[in-house]
Amino acid sequence: MDLLDTLTAKGLRGETPTREEALAVLATTDDELLDVVAAAGRVRRRWFGRRVKLNYLVNLKSGLCPEDCSYCSQRLGSKAEILKYTWLKPDQAADAARAGVSGGAKRVCLVASGRGPTDRDIDRVTDTIAAIKGADPAVEICACLGLLSDNQAERLKAAGADAYNHNLNTSEGTYGDIATTHTYADRVDTVRKAHGAGLSACSGLIAGMGETDADLVDVVFALRELGSDSVPVNFLIPFEGTPLAKEWNLTPQRCLRILAMVRFVCPDVEVRIAGGREVHLRSMQPLGLHIANSIFLGDYLTSEGQAGQADLDMIKDAGFEVEGAGEATLPRHRADVTAQAGSCGAAPGAAVSPCGTGGGCGPCGGHGDEPAAEEDQNDEPRNGLVRVRRRGAGTELAPNA
Repeated sequence: MDLLDTLTAKGLRGETPTREEALAVLATTDDELLDVVAAAGRVRRRWFGRRVKLNYLVNLKSGLCPEDCSYCSQRLGSKAEILKYTWLKPDQAADAARAGVSGGAKRVCLVASGRGPTDRDIDRVTDTIAAIKGADPAVEICACLGLLSDNQAERLKAAGADAYNHNLNTSEGTYGDIATTHTYADRVDTVRKAHGAGLSACSGLIAGMGETDADLVDVVFALRELGSDSVPVNFLIPFEGTPLAKEWNLTPQRCLRILAMVRFVCPDVEVRIAGGREVHLRSMQPLGLHIANSIFLGDYLTSEGQAGQADLDMIKDAGFEVEGAGEATLPRHRADVTAQAGSCGAAPGAAVSPCGTGGGCGPCGGHGDEPAAEEDQNDEPRNGLVRVRRRGAGTELAPNA
């Protein structure tokens, strides 16, 4: 296929495809799916070999968020029966992190619900970073605390944080459909603050919220332009008690197409299969490893993932290996860009703009007019696949790692 030959050649050179080419990936048929995965796999192996980076989530504060993000089980007005608790103490968070690191996680992601941190919250997180790094100085720390105020990113960087996650989630044009208590521009501003402070920018998307193919392409190109070093690709988990509880329209095939599109647009960037992996990829998870080079180990913020050992077995059985603590995740040229993030966060191949200007953690658009794909989209909901987290951080039960 000429399209895949073109995309592979561009990806091997680290070049960005056109919007039309990215849209064409999402419009491919099921008959072409393995060819799409194989082409994206060549690009993945060019930049990341057969390594899989493991990340581990620690939810420092769960539930009771004042924001109204429609997809979130922790949102204002959510009736989802999730764990709700206030800030973990640093030693509690460090214990939870230790479980993930022991399971092979290279990065620990410290997450807290809420609009954004107060200065006192930053103090809590810096104490937690110290506790985790005191036990293992090599572990990477990514903070995800919401919208940042001035100088907060600098304080996190000084405390030892390596990265900051704040997802754009969807396109600018449709952002108002999923949240009204903050804006797309607010999110872009926080990613820029983090990158400008020298933190590695981690920012991604959520697929399955009613967006079109064009929306998906828009947000991925925006992430490329923002210079995101890590792009988590979340697949909507339709929690009962949230506005998007009935949006069960993703198929494994659709998810693989989305991952492939992200890989082609961001060939030399860490692409992570994030929330919803087990729910939507299901038995086709191993194919996702041929496209993405990073996953979360074990459980998520408010939902359970598959057993940590099952993740490790899947990686091994698929012919991949866990990325070691001493191995660099990003290619050298990407790491150099990250090191210079304080001056400008533009990604290789992106149009470079002055710092502080330019672009940048439901039904899912369909596959054009193909009747067979439309039938796939109407499969019965698989609500039983969503399991609320009842173990790990904030409980007395052992974590899944």
